[in-house]
Amino acid sequence: MLSDDVKPVPMSTVEAGRKGGSTVRDRYGDDYYRRIGKKGGTSLKEKRGSEYYREIAQKGGQANVNKYGVKHFSAMGKKGGDTTKSRQDPDFYRRIGKLGSAARRKKKDLAEQPSDKTAG
Repeated sequence: MLSDDVKPVPMSTVEAGRKGGSTVRDRYGDDYYRRIGKKGGTSLKEKRGSEYYREIAQKGGQANVNKYGVKHFSAMGKKGGDTTKSRQDPDFYRRIGKLGSAARRKKKDLAEQPSDKTAG
């Protein structure tokens, strides 16, 4: 019997996944996963509609509230607000306030426009 027979070294599922992912990345490029993700997301949106994303986002948000509690999100919001305030100039909130106000006005104006459809 020849001793040239090489037996594969057992590896964990995580190691096998990492190895396979690296092989795919090397073969198809870094952008491959982004492209197939976009393709899959577009396909899912066409199949289930954009409302589907709203539903799963609400489920995920509620799961996080259940897991971490409301106080966690309050603290994270304050932390993010403080970081934004420290990074932006003093006029930042005035500028974004005007943008929000303009968007609300535009939405209201569009809602108030009469329909182009005529009864016939």
